[in-house]
Parts: sequence; C-alpha cells; structure tokens
Amino acid sequence: MQAVALALTALVALVHVGVVVLETALWDTPRGRAVFRMSREQAAATKVLAANQGLYNGFLVAALVLGLLGPEEHRAAFSVFGLGCVLVAGVFGAATVSPRILLVQTVPAALALGAWALS
Repeated sequence: MQAVALALTALVALVHVGVVVLETALWDTPRGRAVFRMSREQAAATKVLAANQGLYNGFLVAALVLGLLGPEEHRAAFSVFGLGCVLVAGVFGAATVSPRILLVQTVPAALALGAWALS
C-alpha cells in the first residue's frame, strides 16, 4: 500500500506544480484566464495576489517532494503533513471559490491520505 500512497502523493505534487506555474507565471495569459475563468481585467487586478498564492502552493509541493524523496523514515510524516494541508486548502477553496476544487485538489489528497493510513 505504500507504493500506492507514494504514487498518489506524487500525483498531488504534480498537480500543485502545475498550479504554481499557473499562479506565478501564467495567471494573466489566455491559458491562466481560461483555467481560473477570469476576464483580462480580473487577472490584471489579482496578478500579485495570485503570485503570492502560487508561492504558498510551492511550499506544499516542497513538503510533498520531501515526502517522496526525503529520508525514508520521514516520508510518511512529510507526505501526511503536505496532503493534510492540501486537503484543508481544497475544502476552503471549494467553499469560497469553486466546488470543482474538490475534484482537482481535495479528492486526490484524501485518497493519498487514505493510502498512507493503510500502509
């Protein structure tokens, strides 16, 4: 079950690498605006806030990468911490921004946490 937990953790990390890129580099591009369903004006007005949010998502990626590549005796702890943060952020984002965040962020994190609990 640990292999499943590591694979799901890697999936969540990859999703968040994509989110970091979208929020820090592509926010006001056509791709970024389409993903986050914003007008050009909304993207311009929120670009700095999005970059800050992207930085925080980068910290989540760091915790997950430590869970994947760090010392074996600490992998579960880093993974569970990072996934727990992702899960809470996903629930908050779904409640305040868009319910689709549950599918992209919360469900994969919950599945990975479940796999860690069973490993």
